[in-house]
Amino acid sequence: MNLHRMLVQRAEEGRPLRIGLIGAGKFGSMYLSQVLRTRGVHLVGVADLSPARAREALKRVGWPADRLTARRFELADRNGSTCITDDAQALIASPHIDIVIDATGSPAAGIAHVLACCQHGKHIVMVNVEADALAGPLLARRAAQAGIVYSLAYGDQPALICEMVDWARAAGFEVVAAGKGTKYLPQYHASTPETVWSHYGLSPEQAKAGGMNPQMFNSFLDGTKSAIEMAAVANATGLLPAPSGLAFPPCGVDDLARVLRPAADGGQLHHRGQVEVISSLERDGRPVFRDLRWGVYVTFAGDSDYVRRCFQEYGLVTDSTGNYTAMYKPYHLIGLELGISVASVGLRREATGAPIAWHGDVVATAKRDLHPGETLDGEGGFTVYGRLMPARDSLAVGGLPLGLAHGCTLKRKVAAGSPVRWADVKIDTTSQAVRFRREMEKTLLD
Repeated sequence: MNLHRMLVQRAEEGRPLRIGLIGAGKFGSMYLSQVLRTRGVHLVGVADLSPARAREALKRVGWPADRLTARRFELADRNGSTCITDDAQALIASPHIDIVIDATGSPAAGIAHVLACCQHGKHIVMVNVEADALAGPLLARRAAQAGIVYSLAYGDQPALICEMVDWARAAGFEVVAAGKGTKYLPQYHASTPETVWSHYGLSPEQAKAGGMNPQMFNSFLDGTKSAIEMAAVANATGLLPAPSGLAFPPCGVDDLARVLRPAADGGQLHHRGQVEVISSLERDGRPVFRDLRWGVYVTFAGDSDYVRRCFQEYGLVTDSTGNYTAMYKPYHLIGLELGISVASVGLRREATGAPIAWHGDVVATAKRDLHPGETLDGEGGFTVYGRLMPARDSLAVGGLPLGLAHGCTLKRKVAAGSPVRWADVKIDTTSQAVRFRREMEKTLLD
C-alpha cells in the first residue's frame, strides 16, 4: 500500500525506475498508456520487431512526439525520452535499464530474454505467460541464482490469482481452489481461426475491422490460454491441477463456495488445493447468472466453529455447511495494472507471483485426427489446443509442450483428443527453447 509513496520519493530524488519494454502489442500498449503518467518510472526503451509499429503504439496512447527522438538508450536515460529499437538483446544489455518487461507472447523469445536478463543483471516481468508455462520453474531458478527478480505480470489473471491466494494464506485460511472465469463450452476445443468469430458473435469482417487476430482470440476460446494460465498459477502457488485437467464447471459468483469445494463435500473439485477455471456459459449455452468471465476468485475453508460463525456474522456467502466461502475480483485490467509489478519488483525486489515448483504442464492435444507429414501450428491454431496436466503425468506420457508445438512435423498419426508426444514429431533439438525445456524435464522432477 506504499508503492505510490515510494515511487514519488524516487521521482523527487531523480532516481526513477528505468524500464525497457519488449513487445508493443495490446498488453504493451496498455502499459504504455499508464507509464506515461506514473511518477518515479522512466520508460527508457521499447523493443519491437517493427519499430514503426512501436512508434505508432506510443503515439496512439498519447506519447508526445518530442519524447520519441532518442537514438540511444544513454541519451534517453539522460534527457527523459524513450528510445525505440528492434534489438531486444541490446535493450536488455543496456546499463541504462533496470527492469525488463517481456510482452512478446513467444515462448522461445521469452526464454532467451530471461536468460539474457540473468546474464546482465536485469529484473524481468513476464507478461509472456506462454514462456512461463513452458519453462517458468527453471527460469525462476536461474533468475534467483543470478540475483534478479523474476515476476509474473500484475493485471494478467495469474498474478491476480496469486495475490488472492497469498492473501488467504497470510490470513490463516486454507485455500481450497483458485482460478478465473472464461467463456467455455466443450465444443470450443475444436475451434479454429476459421470458426472462432461465430462463437464470439462476430462476423469475420467485423473482427478484421477491429484489428482482431483470429489465432490469438481462438487461443482464448479453445481452452489453451486457460490451461497456460492455470499452469502458471499451479507452479507459483503449489495448488495442483486435477488429474483430468480443467473441468470448466459453469458457475456464477454466488455459487463459488458451493461448486468449488471437494466432491466429497458436494462440490466439483477433485481435491482441496486445486486450480480450476469456471465457465460463464451453462452447458446448453445459456449465460450463467452473475458470471465471472473477466475475473478471478479464491475459495477457502473456515474449518472451525468460531470461523464459520464469523462467516455468518459478517455476511459471507457460504456453501450449505457454512465451512466454505469465497472472495473474487470481477475484472482484470490487463496492461493498465502492470505498473504494480514494475513498482513491486523495482522498489521491494518482490515478485507479484513467480514459480516455486513444477506442478502443472500444458500438453499439445489434437483438435482432430492428425496425420504424418502435417505441420503443427501451435497456440490457437487449426491442429492442437493446450490441455492442463499434472507435470508428472505429462512426463509419464511424454507429452509435447504446447509452447513447442509450432512448426513441428508429425511422424505418425495422432487421434483427435489425444496428446501429441515428443516421439510423434520431428523437432529442432538444437534450439535453445527445446534444450532448456528438456533440461527442466531432467532436473526438476527427479
